[in-house]
Amino acid sequence: MQIAVITLFPEFIAAAMQVGVVGRAQERGQVDVQAMTPRDFASDARKTVDDRPYGGGPGMVLKVEPTRSALRAAKDKLPGSRCIYMGADGAPLTQAKVAELAVLPGLVLLAGRYEGVDERLLATEVDETISIGDYVLSGGELPALVLIDAVVRTLPGVLGDEESAQQDSFMTGLLDWPHYTRPEVLEGELEGLKVPEVLIGGNHEAIRRWRLQQALGRTWLRRPDLLAARVASGALTAEEQTLLAEFKAAHASEAG
Repeated sequence: MQIAVITLFPEFIAAAMQVGVVGRAQERGQVDVQAMTPRDFASDARKTVDDRPYGGGPGMVLKVEPTRSALRAAKDKLPGSRCIYMGADGAPLTQAKVAELAVLPGLVLLAGRYEGVDERLLATEVDETISIGDYVLSGGELPALVLIDAVVRTLPGVLGDEESAQQDSFMTGLLDWPHYTRPEVLEGELEGLKVPEVLIGGNHEAIRRWRLQQALGRTWLRRPDLLAARVASGALTAEEQTLLAEFKAAHASEAG
């Protein structure tokens, strides 16, 4: 997959692309992430890319001409790509959206700054706007990096174990189950805390059921909206209903 990020701070993107899952994917040629700046397309000597907003008010707005030129240059390099503006007013980024984007040949991500981008540019050059949450950041670079990481880790061969991505939270509409590693029993300040017996017993069916129950329970406790959507769609199986009922009963007993 090829990804272009239009940003005023290309060094921000370049630095992040050197580490972790995305960095290794780039080294192996599984993804190519490039940063382009509208400043390279500005026509004046000062490389101006922003101006004051019409109607008054604080801050500055990214200008149409240099930003449009940068976007079009990126699109020319990545035919068939989807152009996405990373904005707080966009649709929320979900795992379903990540899966949709991961099968595309390329992405062009526009990272805004200041008060945003001239609306005429968004109306004519951008396919969709995506948000990573109901809060405001200083710019779209961090959201772009979040989207890139989420998409790249789902690409075939990127993760060392193909099951890792399939078992992530949200892949099945549920949160992930708890994870444990060695030692089996902790010492020091956390002395006595043990790994659940079911995980060290070697019964793979019991482990599967425990993990599924924990995922259901965590989703019920932390993201009831996700569980409600799963119930409404009829996706909750008879086994899952039983396991969830058992989890709720145990939780009520512990709380009481």
